[in-house]
Amino acid sequence: EEARRTGRPVLLSVGYAACQWCHVMAHESFENEAIAGLMNELFVSVKVDREERPDVDAVYQHALQGMSEQGGWPLTMFLNADGEPFWGGTYFPPEPRWGRAGFPQLLRSLSEAWSKQPDAVAENIGRLRKAAERLSQPAPGAGIDAETDARIAMRLARAVDPFFGGIDGAPKFPQTGIFTHLWRVRHRDGGGVFRNQVLNTLAHMCEGGIYDHLRGGFARYSTDERWLAPHFEKMLYDNAQLLDLLTLVWQETRSALFEQRVRETISWLEAEMMAPAAGDGNAGFAAALDADSEGEEGRFYVWSRAEFDEVAGNGADLLARYFDVTEDGNFEGQNIIHIAHAPEVFAPSENVTVEELGTLAARVLPALFERRKTRIRPARDEKILTDWNGLMLRATANAAAYLGREDYRTLAEANAEFLLDRMWDGNRLLHAYKDGRARFNGYVDDYANFADGLTALYELTFDQRWLEAAIQIVERMISEFWDNEHGGFFFTGNSHESLVARTKEYFDNATPSGNSVAADVLARLGTLLDRADYRDKAERTCTNVADYLVRYPAGFGRLLSAADYLIGPSREIAVVGSAEPFLDAIRGQYLPRTVIAAGEPDSIGVLNGRTAIDQRPTAYLCENYICKQPTVDAAVLTEMLKA
Repeated sequence: EEARRTGRPVLLSVGYAACQWCHVMAHESFENEAIAGLMNELFVSVKVDREERPDVDAVYQHALQGMSEQGGWPLTMFLNADGEPFWGGTYFPPEPRWGRAGFPQLLRSLSEAWSKQPDAVAENIGRLRKAAERLSQPAPGAGIDAETDARIAMRLARAVDPFFGGIDGAPKFPQTGIFTHLWRVRHRDGGGVFRNQVLNTLAHMCEGGIYDHLRGGFARYSTDERWLAPHFEKMLYDNAQLLDLLTLVWQETRSALFEQRVRETISWLEAEMMAPAAGDGNAGFAAALDADSEGEEGRFYVWSRAEFDEVAGNGADLLARYFDVTEDGNFEGQNIIHIAHAPEVFAPSENVTVEELGTLAARVLPALFERRKTRIRPARDEKILTDWNGLMLRATANAAAYLGREDYRTLAEANAEFLLDRMWDGNRLLHAYKDGRARFNGYVDDYANFADGLTALYELTFDQRWLEAAIQIVERMISEFWDNEHGGFFFTGNSHESLVARTKEYFDNATPSGNSVAADVLARLGTLLDRADYRDKAERTCTNVADYLVRYPAGFGRLLSAADYLIGPSREIAVVGSAEPFLDAIRGQYLPRTVIAAGEPDSIGVLNGRTAIDQRPTAYLCENYICKQPTVDAAVLTEMLKA
């Protein structure tokens, strides 16, 4: 309305609370009196939190990609009064540098084009509209079979750094979806290369500076190829996805390192990410911790050699070599604590045992943590986001199931209670909660991730309540977001406000796309509930972009996992009665493409028509629609699963 009244274009800046370069641009330009004056003179300026309004962000990220520009944050877009974009970019400095235009010069240039070249502006608007529409179009194909899936995995594997793990080069992001898929696929065809790549990647991340060795939790990404120097913000969604993958891999490897990182990260989550606004003893998890404090990125986390020595006391020299702490520093004159040497190699070279090294580190790391508490902490983004909490609900439920931790079960159930109580009214899911208030219509990511987390919680507890809640969420997701004409799920619901475009997101970003999670959870619920309609929608969502899956697999880690489940061989474990006698058998090994149910006969689809033997808990195992003889003996079930 203001843009129409004044005839000025809109200047839209999209960022998020823990975004370092968003902070930089805000400080350099938006807080600069002269530049802010120019913005207000020539434009109607609007600031949007992309985590509260990812729908707005998605529209203009698509438009930016239509300009052949790389997306990201801060996102800086110039729009007409109808919200249609005519130009955009990301970060702009206050004066020309690094090959980028200075922001004031850019503002004057675009304002002049707006007033003196309306035809060129209109032409640009039309071109960007068409480009954005193309990015949302499906690319259907014949579907993915086991052979194609294996070829895709080989393509992904060729991009993995053979030395430090992760996708080759720098910066390095966790890319959890890709490594989860590699772990699943090699279980079908025995691919030892995939296994080693996943283990190498996780080991380097768990030992690197991207991990907070004093408190737990992983930073957003590494700026170098060795996982040493992170971009220091800690995001809830990264830690949820890494917890889930570490738990998955631990099931098979029983790696002490991976178990330790799971325990430490959940400890950090409980201590520093549970938002006090949740109340009622239930747990909503805050969105992120900032990278910077006192105006400096990473200041809270780095150490000088002198301070390290002061805190470490006896053994400082030995641990300084182990943690790569030097006088000159390993990062911009300071030191990031990381495990620079494998302990089994380092300890003998220093004439100590691995146990002695571990004991010394176990004394010094808590002392460093206590010293770090005296520093000014990075700010926390207090928003509680439904989709990110859904990711963490799944992760904590799976950790509880496979590590056998009742406290993690309590944490997961409290998180589910919070989301059901504050974010779901029985008909509609809301997206964000802050300061005692839930708001914004939920997006498909909210519905899919929450249903996914509830399904994991059911498979932990076998409490029918969680499964029924998951079904309610999924049914609403289908009615609000499913595209009846072309298949797949729109990002915004039918009752959402109208934006300049209605997008469908298939590509994974930092979080898995709503379509990929929806396909995955519908495929599994389709098996659990014996719902062919759920499975059909999962299959159609995958085939909608099957051509993209083959051509650009790195962008579809979670959707590839959904396709992997549909390819099979899938497995059902259904226990009539209590699952307790069989839990060690079921959870004692890694079982991909498996759904698990327990309860009374006919209570859900996979239990229909099944009865107990001699009124004892009875396990039914079916694989690829072929069922084994039911058993009351956990040892027999273990052998069947191994076979």
